[in-house]
Amino acid sequence: MKILVVFLALLFAGAPSSVYDFKLKNIDGKNFDLKKYKGKKLLIVNVASKCGYTPQYTDLQKLADTYKDKLVVIGFPANNFGGQEPGTAEEIKTFCSGKYNVTFPLNEKVSVKGDDIAPLFKYLTEAENPDFTGEIKWNFEKFLIDENGKLIHRFRSKVTPMSEEITKYL
Repeated sequence: MKILVVFLALLFAGAPSSVYDFKLKNIDGKNFDLKKYKGKKLLIVNVASKCGYTPQYTDLQKLADTYKDKLVVIGFPANNFGGQEPGTAEEIKTFCSGKYNVTFPLNEKVSVKGDDIAPLFKYLTEAENPDFTGEIKWNFEKFLIDENGKLIHRFRSKVTPMSEEITKYL
């Protein structure tokens, strides 16, 4: 029995326990640590500049501004769906700030599904939550993380950032 416990401990020692276990890079290529937001909720969103849902940037910024004392919105550009995020980091940054006045954090472009899925999104799509698990279906899916780094809700693209479906948790 003791050997089994030790084996299981070793087996799961490397498994992430929260979003704080991931090391990321921001849109400028600098290290970005989600731990700095411990104590606040996070809304992690896979974003794209050429998508029918792209106007959600406006509400994402409004959400970030409205709930800035208890929530941080973080965008992760991804080009997984119809090539809708083809730009470079600089082009994405310029587009977001110029067209939508985005000031919330943007991370480097990542893959959110497939064989090259970013580890954070692999964790988020597999983590237990009361909504659903599995592959991201399109751009602008949203993952609501609690103050301790745990996924508490997941929302499909059609759920708008300022909707009561999201704001009732803030």
